Amino acid sequence: MNNFSDIVAFVRVVEAHSFVAAAQTLGMSPSAISKAVSRLEERLGARLLNRTTRSLSLTDLGSGFYERCREPLGQLDQAENDVS
Repeated sequence: MNNFSDIVAFVRVVEAHSFVAAAQTLGMSPSAISKAVSRLEERLGARLLNRTTRSLSLTDLGSGFYERCREPLGQLDQAENDVS
């Protein structure tokens, strides 16, 4: 998985409020999604999500990062839909 895919995984987790739901949307395992988000956090040197067994929330940095990534990914999704 490349860096872009890690960002996509993060955005989908935030939108789905769940690693499991994001995994289903992307056709991946929850473990793979978790690893992608962890790689992204490691690469950025910042925690983006607060995780517990029962909850998931954005950190302040995660919220800002999500807002910066959400619109361009939405535009790419729309471009793909327009072509297909």
